[in-house]
Amino acid sequence: MASELKKYTTFQVGGEARSLHFPMSKAELVLLLETLENPLVLGAASNVLISSSGVDEDVVITTKVNGFQLKKLGIRNEELGIKNNSSFLIPNYSLLEAECGAKGQLLARETQKAGLSGFEFLIGFPGTVGGMVYMNAGAHGQNVADTFLECEVFDLKTKKTLTLTKEDMKFAYRKSILSEKDYVLLSAKFALERCEQEKIDDILKRNIEFRKQHQPPLSLPNAGSVFKNPEGDSAGRLLDLAGAKTLTIGGAKVYDKHANFIVNFNNATSLDISQLMLNMYNMVREKYSICLVPEIKFVGKKTKEEQKIWEELLNS
Repeated sequence: MASELKKYTTFQVGGEARSLHFPMSKAELVLLLETLENPLVLGAASNVLISSSGVDEDVVITTKVNGFQLKKLGIRNEELGIKNNSSFLIPNYSLLEAECGAKGQLLARETQKAGLSGFEFLIGFPGTVGGMVYMNAGAHGQNVADTFLECEVFDLKTKKTLTLTKEDMKFAYRKSILSEKDYVLLSAKFALERCEQEKIDDILKRNIEFRKQHQPPLSLPNAGSVFKNPEGDSAGRLLDLAGAKTLTIGGAKVYDKHANFIVNFNNATSLDISQLMLNMYNMVREKYSICLVPEIKFVGKKTKEEQKIWEELLNS
């Protein structure tokens, strides 16, 4: 049965999918991935623009595969080349195991309660573990790679489950091996450091205040940062100086407090947002000779106009 996707995305934009699936567990997710042919897998769909024309694929939404647990972090002797099953604990660190659909904002709060540092940047973050690992999400001087240990992924090509180490992930600015391979993240492990509660609370408070002052609230439909920061600079700064805050197309406009955000204020379409992105891109290119790179990913069937726009945006 075809299903409309807009209600499942933070942009609140998106047409119909061939079919829509909500696995309730990691085992059920794996079964779906084994059965479906090249499905589109989404979490909170917080960093994507889904076509208003819809998508041809079967869509799997992982937000109900959201289990997590905290426990003391230990290393088995066998990992050190010692042949017995005992292990020793690493002082001041705890292990967080989280499934792909666990919300970043919830993990920020739960690790705060546990007196653990490393996930403060996720406060106010709309996405899930799958998305944040996929793009090595980061803010306020912290990112996923800082605490990442390993993850379990499903290879859509071989239909096998793999374990990837931090080295395997090839983390870089807003990217990982997951964006290059047909891998779907199932779960991940992170090492979080015990810290003074007052310090963690202060960091969270500052991050929340920053988001209130500079970024749209989660209640205002948006997909996070529109463009990646150029090396040594800020996309928001360049867009602001270029005058992008004045731009509006259809039901989409540039957020008035931060020029690197687009908000859907009146039933915007994927074409509205794509055209607005191109106008933002062209303003910076013309003024600074800098070609911004989209952080938002377009998913689904493109109209001829959207095809032309995204070819220009991605051929920079």
